Amino acid sequence: MKIVLPLAGLGTRLRPHTYTRPKALVSLAGKPLLAHIIDRLSPLPCEEMIFITGYLGEQIEEYIKTHYSFNSRFVEQKEPKGQAHAIQLAREWINGPTFIVFADTIFETDVTRLLQVESDGLLYVHQVEDPRRFGVTVLDGKYVKKIVEKPKTPVSNLAIVGLYYFRYGEQLIEAIDELISSNKQTQGEFYLADAIQIMIDKGAKFETEEINLWLDAGTPSALLETNRYLLSKHPQHEYNFPGSVIRSPVYIPETARIEDSIIGPYVSLDEGAVVKSSIIQDSILGQECTIEFAALYHSLIGNSAVVRGSHTTLNVGDNSSISLGQFDEL
Repeated sequence: MKIVLPLAGLGTRLRPHTYTRPKALVSLAGKPLLAHIIDRLSPLPCEEMIFITGYLGEQIEEYIKTHYSFNSRFVEQKEPKGQAHAIQLAREWINGPTFIVFADTIFETDVTRLLQVESDGLLYVHQVEDPRRFGVTVLDGKYVKKIVEKPKTPVSNLAIVGLYYFRYGEQLIEAIDELISSNKQTQGEFYLADAIQIMIDKGAKFETEEINLWLDAGTPSALLETNRYLLSKHPQHEYNFPGSVIRSPVYIPETARIEDSIIGPYVSLDEGAVVKSSIIQDSILGQECTIEFAALYHSLIGNSAVVRGSHTTLNVGDNSSISLGQFDEL
């Protein structure tokens, strides 16, 4: 099986953090988002994992080659022409069983279910309240009849969650070729859903599998929500920091330093983070950042950022410095 991960997006909704790293490498609950996705794919027999990169793609390649030993390939999407265009760029390596995973969400499901699929493919779906933001499936019995991308008038509440299995990847490439050669675009881009619809119109049979949990990680608030979920599932440890109280669940690496502070619940610290005389709740702190005399809630603090004397919610990018006075006591 080939696993394809399109990762070329700019991640604009997570700025300022994505000015200095791709969205896939934004950290939560102790590791980058991409690593959490790869963990969930580990039960599958993967011949090769193909990464479609773009913006800051060299960071993704370095991370994968440093942390994993599986067969990997990196393909650059230089122009933002959409999902289907990204996949077409890897056409010469896509054949046979192919699993496409858009790595901007956390999901919980038994991915090995796709190994028993005898139809042409499997689309993972989740029931949503507002289908206008998603591509949705319309079913005819057990098979997908139609896919509608971001319908203005709701036709189904079964949203496709960014997980697509194709029994024959070469058939998908043929549909993408037809889509692009006919210049059929949706909102100015070539969407994967439109290529799948071409396959369906030619008789391909796609089943659906409803997943247990689907969490977005594409905005600051969604990233914090996903961090809370992952921490709630993460094994907790006893911590002993001078003059400090640690309220689980949290993630604190050995290289972090904490003094005279209250940490948690739902706080993730990255390597080398320093917290002194502060209260931190429901927040993600980046590598080598420093927090002093602050009370932070629902905050994202970038790598090497410095925050002093703040009692608020902050979204601070890498290498930033904020001083807002000090508290006499916490």
